[in-house]
Amino acid sequence: MTPTPEQLSDHKGTPRRAVDMPLNYEAARLGMAFHEAGHAVLSMAYGMHVVTSEVIAWQPTPGKWAVTGNTTFQAQNTDPWQFAAQCAAGTLAQVQYLMVHGLWTPERAAACEAEHDRELAVDLLTQAGYRLGRCTVPEGGKSWGMVRGMARRKMTHLWREIRSVAYAMNERDRLTGDEIAALTGLVNPPFAGGAA
Repeated sequence: MTPTPEQLSDHKGTPRRAVDMPLNYEAARLGMAFHEAGHAVLSMAYGMHVVTSEVIAWQPTPGKWAVTGNTTFQAQNTDPWQFAAQCAAGTLAQVQYLMVHGLWTPERAAACEAEHDRELAVDLLTQAGYRLGRCTVPEGGKSWGMVRGMARRKMTHLWREIRSVAYAMNERDRLTGDEIAALTGLVNPPFAGGAA
């Protein structure tokens, strides 16, 4: 299924940068499932309501495949640094997948970088009055590297859950938050607006 322009855009509506992942289709798709599972599992672990998490694959031209993903959640009364950590978790989970499966190379790891996730965290924390630096530690704030460290620690404790969600998502394309909760034993907090 070809994604909509919104699914291929960042939080500002700008098209996300397309990156060539030097892997075959199956490995690239599973890597994207790990990316989205990282977001979904850390979101839920940090008390956010996960609506859905999915991997999307399509053929932009005959014989050529592309993959992306999307995780939708509701963050209500979420610690800003935990929100930023779940933003970082996607790339970290995807790189960990490469390492665990013997697929890691510098080029593949670089292709996992999701600048749109970092920029979402920077922009939303800035709006909330927090200082998140891309490369440096701003006074009274944290750097993206520090946030990635937070995410890595949490992800290490939740790797079994991330792995379970990634494999299920790879098989089914899309999981609801309640399906993720059932797979992992985590609690999917109620949707603040009522039924999800």
